[in-house]
Amino acid sequence: MSVKIGPYTFDGVTYDAEADVLYLSVGDTAKAVDWDETPDGHALSFDEHGNLVGLTIVGARQLVEEADGELTLDLPVRVSSADLQHSFALSA
Repeated sequence: MSVKIGPYTFDGVTYDAEADVLYLSVGDTAKAVDWDETPDGHALSFDEHGNLVGLTIVGARQLVEEADGELTLDLPVRVSSADLQHSFALSA
């Protein structure tokens, strides 16, 4: 099973019902070398290239229920300079 959230497809999905914690991963989370958190306090882990490899949502079921079935997450999104070149050209 996989879970798609925004541009990320998490192929590792584990839910601890007793603790209400959802663990999502992309590939091998053992490759994580850096950690951070979202503005909402969800844990993020990144590989050596800065790619997101893990997301931990504490209180996942409770958060979804409180949000009427829809949870908004602030996840890092990469934008390359090539994607922005057209925008830069508009001001020229």
